[in-house]
Amino acid sequence: MSATPDRHPDLHLDTFLVSAGRPLPEPGAPVNPPVVLSSTYVADGSVNYARAGNPTWDAFEEALGGLEGGRALVHASGMGAISAALSLVPAGGTVVAPDTTYNGTVQLLEALEQAGGTVRRRHATDTDGLVADLDGADLVWIESPTNPLMDVMDVRTVLDAARARGVVSVVDNTLPTPLGCRPLTLGADVVVHSATKYIAGHSDVLLGVTVVTDDAAGAEIGERLRRHRTLHGAIAGPLEVYLGLRGLRTLALRYERASANAAELATRLQGHPAAERVRYPGSGAMLSVDIAGDVHAAERVCAATRVWVHSTSLGGVESQLERRRRQPSEPETVPPNLIRLSVGIEHVDDLWTDLDQALRAAL
Repeated sequence: MSATPDRHPDLHLDTFLVSAGRPLPEPGAPVNPPVVLSSTYVADGSVNYARAGNPTWDAFEEALGGLEGGRALVHASGMGAISAALSLVPAGGTVVAPDTTYNGTVQLLEALEQAGGTVRRRHATDTDGLVADLDGADLVWIESPTNPLMDVMDVRTVLDAARARGVVSVVDNTLPTPLGCRPLTLGADVVVHSATKYIAGHSDVLLGVTVVTDDAAGAEIGERLRRHRTLHGAIAGPLEVYLGLRGLRTLALRYERASANAAELATRLQGHPAAERVRYPGSGAMLSVDIAGDVHAAERVCAATRVWVHSTSLGGVESQLERRRRQPSEPETVPPNLIRLSVGIEHVDDLWTDLDQALRAAL
């Protein structure tokens, strides 16, 4: 697990994105870190087997750790990172979580309950209820905005309350990215990313990341996360990690453009006859729309787009949309007519023209 780098002090984050994780600038050195394709290493070095480490991982972890202000660990996927974070809950332990989160997290929390644990669920905006539920809990799961309802939590208040009670706090920072929020600076213990999404940004790799604080408490949690990754084998391939770092270089540009597009689309959607409700958290590149009519109307919208890609992921350069309840595991708290929009970097007028004609086709 790489520590926060000290080669780039006092840089703006968008500059750090370009600079971090590169080899030392020695004469003849490559500008980019190499892809190390080896499962085995000569004895008595820092790594002896690729399930425990890889030099290509180090560069990526250095960059993500610096972005979040902590120490990073790369995982095979977002679910690998989420699984590792939830492994911090002791057997029979208690988790506090919003009643609607990413459906992979929902399924893992349900599995935790089936194994004898307890999950206390509250609406994401019920701050007083979430704080009250922290008494006697082992871990609190924070997601803001929530996926796909786009509800915004009072993250700082919940984190302050968790720290006061000795409850481990985990923040899924996939949607805001470190450019929108840096939870460790607010008091979080662990940050989780599906780096498949905005971090890598091109819909071509599966990656996850956990980040912990750069202190003794963080080192202890980080070692538990590392052990879970090594023993459970949810490790990332070096080529995927290399592509993730390459994608990270343009995060600031991609996120700025996609966020501006999302804000404009949210404004244009207000009052549209096919938009029953627009769910926009006020920043970032994600929003959701409840379609006027039934499930079939929402499906007609998804089927009628030409620029927007009908797909189940988010955070790529291409704009994507999906009726989330078509996924069997999606919580019933998600309206069946809700469409989640992941806004990309295309020209906003093309996105609007395509979306508007699809919405009107559903009326």
